[in-house]
Amino acid sequence: MTTDPALMTAEELLGLYARRALSPVEALKAVMERVARMNPWVNAFAAMNPRALQQAGESEARWMAGRPLGPLDGVPATVKDLLNLAGFPTRRGSRATDATPATEDAPAVMGLKQAGAVILGKTTTTEFGWKTPGDCPLHGITRNPWSQRRTPGGSSSGAGAAAAACFGPLHIGTDAGGSIRIPAAYCGVVGVKPSFGRVPQWPLGAFANVAVAGPMARSVRDAALMMNALARFDLRDPFCLPDDARDWRDGIEDGVRGLRVAIVTRMGFEPPLDEEGRTALEQAARALAAEGAVVEEANPDLPDTRAIFGRVWGAALAKLVSGIPEDRRALLDEGIADIAARESRASAVDMLTADALRIEAAHAMARFHQRHDLVLTAATPTAAFAADQPTLQPQQALWRDWAPWTFAFNLTRQPAVAVPVGLDSEGMPRAVQVAAALYRDDLAFRAARAIERQVEAPAAPA
Repeated sequence: MTTDPALMTAEELLGLYARRALSPVEALKAVMERVARMNPWVNAFAAMNPRALQQAGESEARWMAGRPLGPLDGVPATVKDLLNLAGFPTRRGSRATDATPATEDAPAVMGLKQAGAVILGKTTTTEFGWKTPGDCPLHGITRNPWSQRRTPGGSSSGAGAAAAACFGPLHIGTDAGGSIRIPAAYCGVVGVKPSFGRVPQWPLGAFANVAVAGPMARSVRDAALMMNALARFDLRDPFCLPDDARDWRDGIEDGVRGLRVAIVTRMGFEPPLDEEGRTALEQAARALAAEGAVVEEANPDLPDTRAIFGRVWGAALAKLVSGIPEDRRALLDEGIADIAARESRASAVDMLTADALRIEAAHAMARFHQRHDLVLTAATPTAAFAADQPTLQPQQALWRDWAPWTFAFNLTRQPAVAVPVGLDSEGMPRAVQVAAALYRDDLAFRAARAIERQVEAPAAPA
């Protein structure tokens, strides 16, 4: 076990706090040393919390009195800048947004605070969460801690980079087409897209019909621990599920023995995958088989999910742009304006047709899960690409380069977890994705943990 608090998991920190062997102030100072050293080039933060050290001191006093506030008391955490953090503006990575501070916390942020987490600050996002390359007009380029030349992915670019750089163990991301899982895969950390409605959201964002908030962490168990705080009923979200009293770590070590796992290579179309990605997928399949799963290749009978998601994504951006004052639209990323102009011509019939096909895809996956408990796929077509390359032909890049393996599970609203499986020949992280039937987040956690047990996760970059 490491002696550097910045490299510790949340579970390790909490164990040391309970034994009075480490204080939240010491842990926060170790994390902030890494932030001071690495963030000038990583650029993971949209804003820092000037009260973090004070909050860590208050947590230390509670632990010394034997009265921790909650199950995450004193654990450093971050919030993506698509979610409201009271006292901070929610800029969404855009120069077109208002800089007025939010007056109340988003539900997931409230969950972290009620559990006692210390909020370091807000992490960067691509503008309104619209794309995978980790840059935005407001905060510039966020870079991958594994290589300054590579992107951390997006849209939870700062959260993925912060997790990999050990800027705290716990990070809230959001995911409308892969925005948690892609940066998790590129950065060598765990990213969880929960079942739709599991983690409440308010106010709802541009991609409300398919978007979720969820945990990003360096271990599956930490992600499950964080889910306990996030997955709490909140009446502000009309799609929120009732409270589930479980600890999401319960049963996480039960493994996958006897479970049926489908290696899926088609998502209604054939997503691209490079050779090292295929090797990573095969490695994960062997890991699940070694844990006793019945693993076979099989594909669900899905409609072409490219066409469905392309319409949902494009129409959401068109609605977004229509709500921005005309005198501010020139401040937007050019790609957003281009897609919005194309999709603004879609009719109500077009949208209803796309939603009907989305439901058809969800039905097909529900039928598929009658035969297969779990789905195993690649997480991304390649390792992280260059951070500085321009965004060209985003509609084609969406299903070719960015999110072809991830967006289908947003359409079907299933839980899916990106879990790292090591480094490629160039020293960059590679990952796979495990998905379970709707509301079986527990199985997705179990499968991700089974892979994690069998495959050596990449160590934190220096």
